[in-house]
Amino acid sequence: MTAVASPESGDASAPRRRWPYLWPLAIFVLIAIFLGIGLTRDPRLVPSPLIGKPVPQFRLAAVQGRTLGLASEDLRGEVAVVNVFASWCTACRDEHPLWMELARQRALPIHGLNYKDAPDDAARWLNELGDPYTRTGADRDGRVGIDWGVYGVPETYVVDKHGIIRDKIIGAITRKSVDERLLPLVRRLQAE
Repeated sequence: MTAVASPESGDASAPRRRWPYLWPLAIFVLIAIFLGIGLTRDPRLVPSPLIGKPVPQFRLAAVQGRTLGLASEDLRGEVAVVNVFASWCTACRDEHPLWMELARQRALPIHGLNYKDAPDDAARWLNELGDPYTRTGADRDGRVGIDWGVYGVPETYVVDKHGIIRDKIIGAITRKSVDERLLPLVRRLQAE
């Protein structure tokens, strides 16, 4: 005769039956830990895999109402900045007065990469706020932005005389980032 184990007799298989129910809880806890760690990091410090590499090959037509488009060949021969912007971007509007100021000072060549924008909207935005850009390429479908590693707008890239990307600033530039990061790097690269 075979003995049947009762719940009170301490059946060893009972804990094994509960474990499958704990898997979802364990997975949730792991995801929560990774998300918690991610929330403590500054998104402006995301490293770009393109730093130290040549500018991707591209050729963009000019933004509506402008005569000079933007191509990779235009980013050789002098230190330049490429600002990725869009008319629908609130942070782009916030940083725009600084770009206008830098353009008036002629501190450096500033080129614009208009990202996923409607042609009329981009033209109207530049006409209303001013156009600080020497050249402005219209990246309507965002493919060039993908090649540049754009996470979102605004983003700013510093390109040296040889067409090598030397820095990437994620988010809107500020007076502090211009004075402490952008201009010192540009001046150092211009002196090399």
